Amino acid sequence: MFKFLQSMFTWWNGATIGIRFTVGRRARFVGQDDAGNRYFEARDDKDSFDKGLKRRWVIYEGYAEASKVPPEWHGWLHHTFDDPPNVTPLPVKSWEKAHIPNLTGTIHAYKPQGAIARGGERQAAAGDYEAWVP
Repeated sequence: MFKFLQSMFTWWNGATIGIRFTVGRRARFVGQDDAGNRYFEARDDKDSFDKGLKRRWVIYEGYAEASKVPPEWHGWLHHTFDDPPNVTPLPVKSWEKAHIPNLTGTIHAYKPQGAIARGGERQAAAGDYEAWVP
């Protein structure tokens, strides 16, 4: 019940009632990523911005943040790849790291040594530093 009320009154928690209705009526389910985001594609190009290309949507699991979409699904959403990654997976190089969404503004954000939020003091300036005097 709480999730339903959230979707009625907020746009940043998953999808609104309107988009759920549109996607349910106009699209087909394509796949889901490891984070729980669900991906859909329109059944035809009737409401597409570019004729010949079917419109594609993502319904986020939880907070709607574009950086939560992994690169392979991002490529599919933007018509870089024709097949979704659950049909034709992208080759993963040995040096590639796993996808991490942008954590800025969260408790998991990077805080360098000396950051106020980390509670430390910054390092003293090097000896060759001179303050500008007007």
